[in-house]
Amino acid sequence: MVALIRFTHDWDSRFGLRLLASRVYQARGYVCQTLGLLWACLALVGCASIAGPDYRRPDVAMKSGWSLTTATPAKGSESIKLDWWTEFGDPYLNTLVERAISSNLSIQIAAARVAEAGTLIGAAEAQRLPTVTGSAATQGTFLGTFNGGSSLSRTATNVGASLGWELDIWGKLKKGVEAQEANYQASEADWRAVWLIIVSDVATTYFFIRQLDQQTAAQAQSLKAAEHILSVHTVQEQVGLTTRSDVMTQHAEVNFIKTGLLELQRQRTLAENALATLLGTPAGDFHVPVAALEDAVRLPEVPTGLPSDILKRRPDILAAEYRVLAVHNLVGQARLAQLPSIRFSVDGSANNLLSSAIAAWTFGLGPSIEIPIFDPGLQAAIKTTEAVAKTIEHEYRLTVINAFQEVEDALVSLNNHKVQRVRILDRLKQLEGVAERRRKELDMGFVSQLQVLEIERTLRDASLDRLSNHQRLLADTITLYKALGGGWPTTTVRTP
Repeated sequence: MVALIRFTHDWDSRFGLRLLASRVYQARGYVCQTLGLLWACLALVGCASIAGPDYRRPDVAMKSGWSLTTATPAKGSESIKLDWWTEFGDPYLNTLVERAISSNLSIQIAAARVAEAGTLIGAAEAQRLPTVTGSAATQGTFLGTFNGGSSLSRTATNVGASLGWELDIWGKLKKGVEAQEANYQASEADWRAVWLIIVSDVATTYFFIRQLDQQTAAQAQSLKAAEHILSVHTVQEQVGLTTRSDVMTQHAEVNFIKTGLLELQRQRTLAENALATLLGTPAGDFHVPVAALEDAVRLPEVPTGLPSDILKRRPDILAAEYRVLAVHNLVGQARLAQLPSIRFSVDGSANNLLSSAIAAWTFGLGPSIEIPIFDPGLQAAIKTTEAVAKTIEHEYRLTVINAFQEVEDALVSLNNHKVQRVRILDRLKQLEGVAERRRKELDMGFVSQLQVLEIERTLRDASLDRLSNHQRLLADTITLYKALGGGWPTTTVRTP
């Protein structure tokens, strides 16, 4: 169904504007008739129901609280600090986190994708605006040659411009803009998720390096003690107080400890390379000074109140829901494509305008309505977007249910390792008492030097158990912070 008005006239350019005004006045009646037909179509199709229902968050299983804790539910901004890593009390870690935030390439890529998503909003908005195009052409015609050698030619110059505008009566184009806005919010939430992961990985990797430093120092003491035992066995073998097998066994123990030290050095170098990459620095160009984990990093207290609703805190959940909102708008846009399209166009052109005072003016006003009668592609697009919407809704529910598991797992590990720490410290205290008694008994001649060295080795092994437990508690705390959405205050996050 098309309503089109077009007129052409050759006239002196001085009268062109007067002619245009009269023709536009005549065309107004056609435009009014077209708009009347448009509103009739609106009454027939009932577009409000075609776009579908308003957006609602998909139904998911909810939790009223967390197990293994009696803490009162609290707001996330009250329970977890924005800079939660400062709770570990290590200034060097704070500098590493700040460096990663400013230089990590994954964070920069995520930020660039946010900017990219912002440009797509502008592209969608442009679909709702009028478009104006212009054209110009010059054509020369050779007519012939006369006896005198002169020739006759004629030049024609054409200029024109056109304006096109699709009127978004039903809101189809607006749905596209809203979908891109939701994608932009999802990209922003993705950036927060990457930010949280990178900060957590920096802290975890740094703690592992510190653990390796303390293990290396303990292994060096064990090596020194093992070499001392080896020298004692060697002297005793010479006087017949021990066998060659004892000497060989202790020599193998020394080699085993040396091999372990090499492995610790390898692991530290690899962890240092991984930390350098997180900081945006080439591997091998960054080195962490040596320090003991238990001396550098303290165990923070778990917040007294844990947020019971993480749907508005975790950035990955926010990103998943914004994608549900985006595809919801795309479904509505696909459905609204079944309605008539209303376009308005204005064309104008002039011949010989640049080469002659007499010009031929042509103007066209073209409001038109296109009504889809049979288009299988529209139905296919609706079914496709609805199928995609179902998939993304299930992905959102999976993200939520996985988040609940991550929080529960972190709480279980944290509580279990706390109980283990009590047992480890109790055992360590008992071994320290035994070692002290053995040293006194050595002074009194009741025990041998080897017996004292043996209990000291057992004591060092128990200290390594305490160190491992310390590192696990640190990792559990980081995991809990990350599982709860980090330190992002809910007041700064706009939810669908």
